[in-house]
Amino acid sequence: MTKSKVVIGFIGTQLDAGKGAGRWEKWRPTVSLAQHEDVVVRRMELLHTPSHAPLAAQVKADLAAVSPETDVRLVSLEIGDPWDFGEVYGALYDWVQAYRFRMEREEYWVHITTGTHVAQICLFLLVESRRIPGVLAQTAPPRRQREGDPGSYALIDLDLSRYDALAQRFQAEQRDAVDFLKSGIATRNPAFNALIEEVERVAVRSRAPILFTGPTGAGKSHLARRMYELKKSRHQVGGGFAEVNCATLRGDGAASTLFGHRKGAFTGAAADRAGLLRSAHGGVLFLDEIGELGLDEQAMLLKAVEEKRFYPMGSDREVESDFQLIAGTNRDLRVEVAHGRFREDLFARINLWSYQLPGLAQRPEDIEPNVDHLLARAGEELGRSVRFSAEARQGYLRYAQSQEALWAGNFRDLSASVVRLATLAEGGRIGLALVEAEIARLRWLWQPAQPTGPAGADGLPELEALLGPAQMDALDLFDRLQLAAVVRVCRQSRSLSDAGRQLFQASRTQRTAVNDADRLRKYLGRFGLAWDRLS
Repeated sequence: MTKSKVVIGFIGTQLDAGKGAGRWEKWRPTVSLAQHEDVVVRRMELLHTPSHAPLAAQVKADLAAVSPETDVRLVSLEIGDPWDFGEVYGALYDWVQAYRFRMEREEYWVHITTGTHVAQICLFLLVESRRIPGVLAQTAPPRRQREGDPGSYALIDLDLSRYDALAQRFQAEQRDAVDFLKSGIATRNPAFNALIEEVERVAVRSRAPILFTGPTGAGKSHLARRMYELKKSRHQVGGGFAEVNCATLRGDGAASTLFGHRKGAFTGAAADRAGLLRSAHGGVLFLDEIGELGLDEQAMLLKAVEEKRFYPMGSDREVESDFQLIAGTNRDLRVEVAHGRFREDLFARINLWSYQLPGLAQRPEDIEPNVDHLLARAGEELGRSVRFSAEARQGYLRYAQSQEALWAGNFRDLSASVVRLATLAEGGRIGLALVEAEIARLRWLWQPAQPTGPAGADGLPELEALLGPAQMDALDLFDRLQLAAVVRVCRQSRSLSDAGRQLFQASRTQRTAVNDADRLRKYLGRFGLAWDRLS
């Protein structure tokens, strides 16, 4: 069954206007739609504002003269300012919502040649979102004006699935973006490839925080920078890329590095400092090892991420910075939250997009393309071509992809290994003897270090260096072992309070007043030790 054509469009207050017989000598877009011999318009919804009702009536009468079979319905829309986007879209949206579309019997053309630019954009959006289930219609005047010549028309279907060439271009663009994120390395691991494809979609569509977890050397920092470069190439960011490893931040320096400070805010603050958050304004801030941040800095970061403003150290005036946060960590932040070492509210805020990057040992099929990539890069840096012999390549890959190869440092280990091979290759050729020597080096690198004696695992030699032989001899073995464990926790902690929370994690919940730092300070004092000697 042939469907009836229904045209929806605004009256052209200039193009459709005209009085007297002379109006038939000019091209009028709305009237022209009904003058094409191959087009039968059964109904026309002619939109207009109340002030143009007389013109709409005139156009309706002219349409009846050239196409009596066309039912012209005048639709008056209460639009005070036709250049106000919100007002025009709101009026059109309300009309469309109330309109009864009969798609089984009618097809809809939305005429976008007439009306203000705002009206045309609003009609486009309503068709693009399928609120108007039709196609766009554009009309154009004839090259030489002749009475009765309707000119030409073109239809635009916004269903891109019908345009194979366009769809292929979009798909190619997405493939290029994914390839860019992978640095052009043809990785083969299905799970990793699926992860990167989703990261690409998020990178170009979202400015929300992103969290990368995974072992050290898995490529978190590299991927964060590539995401920034991809967004910059799409003109989605105008600012820079700021990066810091939070494990290097301690004390006043942590807050100063991130949030900046005013001159004199603390000892050594000889001048104002902007801080990384302000440096990342309009761009991307990458905080690697975010789990190492102190709780105070975590609270300040949460406010900055949510409100886009914060206080620099020593300042009573807030500053603003609009940045996208990408965070990385090799810790399980869920565990850190459970132990009170990471704020639950900050974790919830940065966990919207969370991705676990697998270690290299979990992607054995990706080792070969990465070796090729790293070898080519090493050759460029050395200024010469470097290649494996067939036997050497086979031997290296066999070991690299085996369960014996731990790749504890992930891509850092692999990169260092390839650089060593390329540097030592005589004449640019990596032979089997060189590969066997490199494998022996890797085995030694990943061999667990053995303790020097029975006390090596419990830290007693380190404790004796702190207390001296006389004081050690005066302690029972029980006290020695307990104190050695306490010292080990202290040296692995960011602060006295952090160490106290770990050491008293059970008993602290049973106290009405909790002061872990004071309890730990008093315990260490019994042995003449202070936090400053341990941190």
